Amino acid sequence: MSLRKAYLLIFIILLVDQVSKLYVKTNFVLGEEVEVFRWFKILFIENEGMAWGTKIPGAYGKLFLTLFRLFAVGGIGYWLWDATERKKSSNFLIVSIALIFAGAVGNIIDSVFYGVIFDGSQGQLATLFSDQPYGTWFHGQVVDMFYFPIWHGSLPAWLPVWGGRDFTFFNAIFNIADMAISTGVGILIFFNKKAFHQTAS
Repeated sequence: MSLRKAYLLIFIILLVDQVSKLYVKTNFVLGEEVEVFRWFKILFIENEGMAWGTKIPGAYGKLFLTLFRLFAVGGIGYWLWDATERKKSSNFLIVSIALIFAGAVGNIIDSVFYGVIFDGSQGQLATLFSDQPYGTWFHGQVVDMFYFPIWHGSLPAWLPVWGGRDFTFFNAIFNIADMAISTGVGILIFFNKKAFHQTAS
């Protein structure tokens, strides 16, 4: 795959990711839920941008996370260029890098810009380009919306750790950018040999 095609894939993912986030952000109140199917819901939440809603403590935790991700994206971007232009790597590897890059950039856009272009979503629909933004540069919240509670119930008491508790599978709430990152990582894991196979120059 050429670098140009990788860029096109990245652009399409970013477009779909940001359009879906802008739609949810301006049409849903925080915490609002729409049931598509019993096992699939659109549920609007916001988080600091780490997996599973994890936060870095301290006043500068969010800023540190955003800056770290910017540096990481720079490294992934170089990796993509190196894989396409210098090493002529397999399509498996190039696609996976492009997916991870697009997903990372998609969530960085939220973190860098959303705090200054939107007002709050708590109890109201957010306004794009508001005069009263909810945050500052590099302190925006990442928008998540896809929720697949495929099964919910109480687990048997004899089960270790989760036994006797209410349990939902699958309880993560995510966005298109997260899906792109997970798919890219999945390709690297499950198609490792094909991904790192060197094609002929």
